[in-house]
Amino acid sequence: MKFVILGFDGPDGEAKRKIYRPAHLANMDPLDAQGRVVLAGPLTDKAGSLIVIEADSWEEANRFAQEDPYTVHGVFERVEVHPFTQVYPKST
Repeated sequence: MKFVILGFDGPDGEAKRKIYRPAHLANMDPLDAQGRVVLAGPLTDKAGSLIVIEADSWEEANRFAQEDPYTVHGVFERVEVHPFTQVYPKST
């Protein structure tokens, strides 16, 4: 199943993001190596980040989001996790 993780930056998000980015990427790398990261990156309006992952359940996706260094260290003030059905691009 796919899940969208929306991380909304707190007031010090931009400054904290620079500090905790290596830890955040180290947290993402194993999932990426397993082919479970569909896409991920910061929103260019500096509101936060969008992460789309494959997970077995909402609980697994939520645990991943809650344990991410950006959440733990306050880069993200708020995190939402939503199940997602991908329509495009169409699979071949």
